[in-house]
Amino acid sequence: MTSSRLGPAPTAPPSDPDPSALRNPGFRLLLGAAVASKLGTAVSSLAIPLTALLALHSSPGQVGLLATLSTLAFLLIGLPAGAWVDRIRKRPTMIAADLARAALLGSVPLAWLFGCLTIHQLYAVVLLSGAATVFFDVASLSQLPELVGRHRLTEANAHLVTVDALTQIGGRSAGGFLVAALSAPVVIVVDMASYLVSALLLLRIRRPEPSPRERRDGRLGGEIREGLRFVFGHPVLRAVALAGAGTNLSIQLYQTMLPVLFVDELGLSAGVVGLFFAVGGLGVFIGSVAARRLARRLGAGRVLWLMGLAVAPCGVLPALAGRGAALWLATGAWLVITCKIGIDNVITVSFRQSVTPDHLLGRMNATMRVLLTGSLALGAALAGLLAELASVRTALWLATAVLATVWVPVFRSPLRTRRELPGPAATHR
Repeated sequence: MTSSRLGPAPTAPPSDPDPSALRNPGFRLLLGAAVASKLGTAVSSLAIPLTALLALHSSPGQVGLLATLSTLAFLLIGLPAGAWVDRIRKRPTMIAADLARAALLGSVPLAWLFGCLTIHQLYAVVLLSGAATVFFDVASLSQLPELVGRHRLTEANAHLVTVDALTQIGGRSAGGFLVAALSAPVVIVVDMASYLVSALLLLRIRRPEPSPRERRDGRLGGEIREGLRFVFGHPVLRAVALAGAGTNLSIQLYQTMLPVLFVDELGLSAGVVGLFFAVGGLGVFIGSVAARRLARRLGAGRVLWLMGLAVAPCGVLPALAGRGAALWLATGAWLVITCKIGIDNVITVSFRQSVTPDHLLGRMNATMRVLLTGSLALGAALAGLLAELASVRTALWLATAVLATVWVPVFRSPLRTRRELPGPAATHR
């Protein structure tokens, strides 16, 4: 029997005319917007650091600072953004964020064309784009339960994670080759266009959005504290937050320093770098597809800590990456590591959304994003600092050490024995 501490099981309507999230026209448009924006983001996630490395000849420390600033906004404004999102409509917020990101990214190829692009402009672009992403991500995660219903969250999240993985495969591999064929600043135009397409698709969603719940206490600080107390006081959310923060810290250490290792130390081409990270997208795809099946077979909570324990030895191989066989082994290990990410993203996001009341979704998601994206900022900062003070491989060894411990919070929580996923199956209990 499920522990009451995990929150009530989601229930489906007695008569559901749309048994699949994909039959929901609003969700299809949201999924299309995700395809557009994530494809461009996957391209620019490689193009922006390569712009710094190849066009501006930046140092590893500057590349680390660039990655830090891209996620710093979550630490600076994440918590108040969550409280604001709970007060306002979600979809207009997402559209405004898309338009802001398109304008900011469009300034990079324009400045490069006129010969005035600097690393400081890149710093400003990624910082301000990150601020827009804070509002977009929190609003998107908070809107999903209302758009598809809580009983379809696992299915909907699986589709979104699959899209994320496929766009990483196509976007990062294409990004590497496009950078090699054109130039890194020009390729950023793809991301700018993708945000415009995303905004247009979101505008086409016709489902009326309910008015936000009125607040008796209009003080922002009190609402932020309420969200923090809810997340850190909930045994499932607390475990998911700690495990996710550790995973993100290790992944960011890898992602920040592996391009530097491949380009500067191993002399690999941008195309090879793109293919390596495209394999990571394949891993996320495999994990997202397998997540529900593994959860039904082994138990949802058990899959989370077992996968964390299983991938711990794989973290050694990217730190030992070199030419020849060592590169192939590192690529295989990266596939396994990112497969865990795909499984985590489907299962943990669904748990987070299913145990949170509607009026707290924005603040819960914002708190989670502050913790999870804050760990990305910390990982990027540590990567740059360690590369400057010690070596690139020192940062990679720290990533390996952190990755080896991320299963512990879930193992020590009620999730360890949780079997069912949020979704229709849970309604039979």
